[in-house]
Amino acid sequence: MIYVASIILIVVSNVFYNITQKSTPNGANPFAALLVTYLTAAIVTAAALIISQRREVRGFSESFRGVNWTSIVLGIAIIGLELGFLLAFRAGWDISRASLIANILLAIILIPVGIFIYKESFSLQKAVGVALCIAGLFVMNR
Repeated sequence: MIYVASIILIVVSNVFYNITQKSTPNGANPFAALLVTYLTAAIVTAAALIISQRREVRGFSESFRGVNWTSIVLGIAIIGLELGFLLAFRAGWDISRASLIANILLAIILIPVGIFIYKESFSLQKAVGVALCIAGLFVMNR
């Protein structure tokens, strides 16, 4: 169930993400918009953490025991992602193209990461899929 539900959550969230990014007023300072975004996310996340603590036996401070540098780097990466999309939409990218092109390029870049760092397999079938994605990029940008 979680296998499919997680992908559905990603897709639904990405739809709202792209619509709201594209709808952010051009006159709004991008960093002010991001600050409001992250304050909202922090409040919702804090509430979810508190609610989840009521269901678990461990204490609040113990919840942070497994957190490391990855959360900090992820926070920085998310800011870059958010700012990049906001600026792309302000620069005139179509909502239907920006996300697709960015995600195809991302997938292609992550292939060597998956192979060399995480020891994922790479088959002829996946190579054909990559070739089709690259061909799609050329077709979309003509």
